[in-house]
Amino acid sequence: MAAAERTMYYYSLNEYLQKTFGEKVYKLSLDGGMTCPNRDGTCGTRGCIFCSAGGSGEFAAQRGLPVARQLEQAKRRIAAKTGCRRFIAYFQPFTNTYAPVEHLRQLFEEAMAPEEIVALSIATRPDCLGEDVLALLRELNQKKPVWVELGLQTIHPRTAAYIRRGYPLSVYDDAVQRLRGSGIQVITHIILGLPGESREDMLATVRYAGARSDGVKLQLLHVLKGTDLLVDYERGLFEVMTLDAYADLLCDCLRALPPDVVVHRLTGDGDKKLLVAPLWSGDKKRVINTVRERIRRCER
Repeated sequence: MAAAERTMYYYSLNEYLQKTFGEKVYKLSLDGGMTCPNRDGTCGTRGCIFCSAGGSGEFAAQRGLPVARQLEQAKRRIAAKTGCRRFIAYFQPFTNTYAPVEHLRQLFEEAMAPEEIVALSIATRPDCLGEDVLALLRELNQKKPVWVELGLQTIHPRTAAYIRRGYPLSVYDDAVQRLRGSGIQVITHIILGLPGESREDMLATVRYAGARSDGVKLQLLHVLKGTDLLVDYERGLFEVMTLDAYADLLCDCLRALPPDVVVHRLTGDGDKKLLVAPLWSGDKKRVINTVRERIRRCER
């Protein structure tokens, strides 16, 4: 079905997990203790302009603990609000393939070992997927499903330079081709509301990623304390999106995606201790209710 002919229906992560595993499955966020080439001097020292000191891992388990203990901590937190019995091990902060391959093997195999772990998800950069890492991921993917989450954010060179992404679009394209050619699912992260981008710019990124990925994460731009993005925000160089504008944009984004692409996220949470703007995004219940109502309205 062509994008222009689609209804607002979209393939949600919950639907995909129910179909694949037969029940509700939760992610357990883990910290592999890594850094990033955009912080250690390889391609930069200050990280992406929006990235917090925690490398987007404020909700992950305690850094430095063995993986098995992190899993137990994360499961206890989940158990307080759900009876979920099966989980995805998710290495979230910083760049989780940015280490010697034998160290990665130890981390990933430990995370995959428990029977209740049904898949492994790894957040990383497309410029940190050497052939040795890819061979490891192929091997692990024969045991349990492996997903690789790539931080693309935008396809537009001017924005990529502004946010200090540190690699050209061609590197993303090559990584996607090699991963999917190895049978590994690719989930692409996209930030909506980046400074200087028009609605059509954002939709172009969604279309591009949707045509190349198994899944996407749509993320609202957050302005967090301790980031260089905050400096530009305080200088009045850009404005953040309103909730109404974001909900409307999401409807267009969902229409732009192929029907078989899994939508892993419709928005995201900024750590309330760090969140500067937009403050409405801190009210998760309100945001989710508004987004769902707007999607229902667009379906009519």
